[in-house]
Amino acid sequence: MRMAPDTKIAWSELKPYSDLVNTDDIEPRQYQISIIKSIEGGASELIVLPTGLGKTVIAVFAIAMALYKGRRAIMLAPTKPLSVQHYESAIRMLKLNPDDILLLTGTTKAGKRSEMASKARVIIGTPQTVSNDLRSGRIDMGDFGIVVLDECHHAVGRYAYTYIADECKFKGVQLVGLTASPGSDRKKVVELIEALGATRIEARSSFDADVAPYIKGNDTQTIYVENSRIVKSITATLKSIINQRLRKLYEVGLSPTPEFERVPKKRLLMIGDHIKRLNSSNYKFAAIFNYVYVLDLMHAYDLISTEGLYPFVNYIESLRTREKRSKVVDSILKNPQLEAAVSAANSALDSGEEHPKMDALLQFLKTELNGKSAMVFAQYRSTIRSIVKRLIDNGVRAQGFVGKKEGIKQSEQEGVISRFRNGEFNVLVATSVGEEGLDIPAVDYVVFYEPIPSEIRNIQRRGRTGRFRIGKVVILVAKGTKDEAYLMISRVREKRMFDTIIKLKEQIESGKYRPGKKSGQVKL
Repeated sequence: MRMAPDTKIAWSELKPYSDLVNTDDIEPRQYQISIIKSIEGGASELIVLPTGLGKTVIAVFAIAMALYKGRRAIMLAPTKPLSVQHYESAIRMLKLNPDDILLLTGTTKAGKRSEMASKARVIIGTPQTVSNDLRSGRIDMGDFGIVVLDECHHAVGRYAYTYIADECKFKGVQLVGLTASPGSDRKKVVELIEALGATRIEARSSFDADVAPYIKGNDTQTIYVENSRIVKSITATLKSIINQRLRKLYEVGLSPTPEFERVPKKRLLMIGDHIKRLNSSNYKFAAIFNYVYVLDLMHAYDLISTEGLYPFVNYIESLRTREKRSKVVDSILKNPQLEAAVSAANSALDSGEEHPKMDALLQFLKTELNGKSAMVFAQYRSTIRSIVKRLIDNGVRAQGFVGKKEGIKQSEQEGVISRFRNGEFNVLVATSVGEEGLDIPAVDYVVFYEPIPSEIRNIQRRGRTGRFRIGKVVILVAKGTKDEAYLMISRVREKRMFDTIIKLKEQIESGKYRPGKKSGQVKL
């Protein structure tokens, strides 16, 4: 049972910092006030909070604390659009002269950034730009009281966040990391904690008593589809070809089984590592040939079984049109069984047939949309094209949305988002570019065209709905395919993620958390 919001709480609890924040149109929430008070202690900390629950408000108050103490503040976000969003929020929420707040991204010439940064009391920017300016001496981190890292789960490895965090720790600057999804891998979460120098964790889930009243939430529906006769026929053909090649690896002791469906992906990658270490050149060449053959056709198998006829045909065509084709690809394309499979797929497409997921998606949107908005996530550009065409052909106002890697400029992305916000179309069909880092408006429905095993990406996708009103998440699953395994893996990892955070939080608070001798190791 959800609790009613506590009407007794007020932003005045955060005086004198609240005097620097325009709170007239911001509803005070107990969990926000509690987290902000924890930041007041001055320790660097990791804050884990579900999407849509006001992390920006927490960030603004953290900035206000630094300003009140006569220090400057920085807030960073992984992309320019998200930085712009935070900049606009800071302009709106902080009681400062707008000239005191600087948006610092790569579009500003380096020569001008030094003078502009020296005058600003608050800098909002991208980590790459700020990292470059720190290295060049255009910014001195010693001038700042606090640095807020949004989407801080990126603060691992060689990402710019880690360099900035190191500078903060060296200069004694408080770090506050915000994220909805730090990941389920304990080692990586520990690496994140160490990168931030966090000595405190504030974590909330949608089930916590102080959060539950504000969760609009979303229902999750899993729609299972049975693959069609043509899809099953083509997958059977591909399975036969793949197993012929895998058996050759099995016969020389490189594969644990001659049946590819029994080889986990990690084990398959291990086969490749083993082949690289082989000494015999003739033996090694044959092994590489068969291994690459298996990998290429396994991708084709996944496409036809979980994505569609068009993505499968498009992939084979991409092999055919490569400027430099390897002997493996030439052999694949000349395989008469594959040629027959491609011919069958093209005939089915010509007759209007596609993967049954496509029909399930269309039926759901035609039934439920009724003027509402939806985001459909899919893995591949070819799948995006196929979905958009099918939806438009059936009267659904849809638009594809892909990233810079596909040659789409940021200005074009922003134009698509603007048109979506203005209602020119109400279904945005996106690759992973739509998961994080862009100011995409909340939608009524989120559809996963296929499950994904990443708990971080699952949370980011779901966060596109249920922010301001109850939303719905739909996951399409093809029976008997990797979809079923990925669905289970994502659920397990997401539960493990929160369990890991809570356990680490308890260890830190009880004093049992001790960094190990090597980065990422923890003694329990």
